[in-house]
Amino acid sequence: MVVIDSSGWIEFFIAGPKAASYSKYLKNPETLLTPTIILYEVYKKVKRERGEETAKLCVAQIEKTHVAPLDQALALRAADLSLQYSLPMADALVLATAHSAGAELITSDSDFQGIPGATVL
Repeated sequence: MVVIDSSGWIEFFIAGPKAASYSKYLKNPETLLTPTIILYEVYKKVKRERGEETAKLCVAQIEKTHVAPLDQALALRAADLSLQYSLPMADALVLATAHSAGAELITSDSDFQGIPGATVL
């Protein structure tokens, strides 16, 4: 399993300079695990910049992956990771989801630099 951070999904959807790097992971949505916070972040950013219709299309693509719900155990694990690595809440939730599934986190977010299990493109 692989978790693609919001930065990767957005990069892919807007055909940014790192889109090709992410596309190899996004070819097989059945191998992807997506924290629910990713839906929030991608929808919000795409809606603000490209409109609601485009945002809904992006979310529909993400929903083809395994969407991981936020539960009590995951929230507490995220809080611990936030304290350990000084991560903002959303980043900690993404990392906690990846860690709890034994998945690799793929991101462009430099906040994850040097964190085990995270690959920064």
